[in-house]
Amino acid sequence: MELKIDLIKRSYPIIIEKGLINNIQYKIKELYKGKKIFILTDDNVNNYYGNKIVDSLKAEGYDVKLMALEAGEHSKSFSTLPKIYNEMLDFKLTRSDIVITLGGGVIGDIGGFAASTYLRGIKFIQVPTSLLAQVDSSVGGKVAVDLPRGKNLVGSFYHPIAVFIDPEVLNTLSDEFFTDGMAEVIKYGCIKDKKFFDFLNSLDSKEKLMDNIEEIIYTCCNIKKLTVERDEKDKGERMLLNFGHTLGHAIEQYYNYSKYTHGVAVAIGMYEITKISEEKGFTKKGSAEKIKEILKKNNLPYEMDINMGEVIHSVELDKKNLGNDLNLILLKEIGNAEIVKSNKGYFEN
Repeated sequence: MELKIDLIKRSYPIIIEKGLINNIQYKIKELYKGKKIFILTDDNVNNYYGNKIVDSLKAEGYDVKLMALEAGEHSKSFSTLPKIYNEMLDFKLTRSDIVITLGGGVIGDIGGFAASTYLRGIKFIQVPTSLLAQVDSSVGGKVAVDLPRGKNLVGSFYHPIAVFIDPEVLNTLSDEFFTDGMAEVIKYGCIKDKKFFDFLNSLDSKEKLMDNIEEIIYTCCNIKKLTVERDEKDKGERMLLNFGHTLGHAIEQYYNYSKYTHGVAVAIGMYEITKISEEKGFTKKGSAEKIKEILKKNNLPYEMDINMGEVIHSVELDKKNLGNDLNLILLKEIGNAEIVKSNKGYFEN
């Protein structure tokens, strides 16, 4: 399966293909005729695919350097960047060379940001290995790092020259990380596609999800592709992709990214914000219950064990809400989301 993101200044393919990781050197050779390749990955992914990919690229004549970060959100910090830049400089990477980000959302985000800023910009290819990255973060050109005061507060819009997605690598994911990605999958059904939401709801096991995984990834990527093409710089419609994220990021920040993973925090955020908007009469009755049931079916939590007011300060620091108003993404009903300007009082009873 293949999609193409068509933008005014740049277009690039998203290729979804089982077994692609085993032949990735040939895909890269079609796009890149240079010599040096810098691969950024993490310890976990490196254990599975590092040597294999490095060896296959070297066999094609490339000069390859791999850098593996410690796995986890803490590696996506501003303080990690100098280490990456120094490795690139030691490798004598130039603007005519290329970077490959091999990993989940953390690696794609920080690797893409490093590529966007090293020598004022070097080409890169996304090879997402987590479900969350395959359906969401690898597509659309958002790259970023975290600051101590909040998530993704420093970043840019910088698109890869290609996204290579191999659904089979998901077989190496733990159930926890697969479940984490399902929160983003469910999000797409909530905001744009009730039929897709109902389809996901009909799949009652990980095995059934994996049987349909190519179609699931394709549907999510296509929704994001169409949204990004209409609003590349996140000024309007693209904000809909942040459904559940305002509260989700606040929950992550409140616990210093140690208690809740991104997907789990987004899951809680989707349910909590829908429960509130339903109580306020904005959202069709029963929507929160539908979200609750599909989250439970996918082993995702829907409630948090802290008072809503305790996360408001973190909400105010969210990069999307640095002005007087909050940009809240609320559902009219499943499959139909809207951007609503509000303030922190929205969360108060």
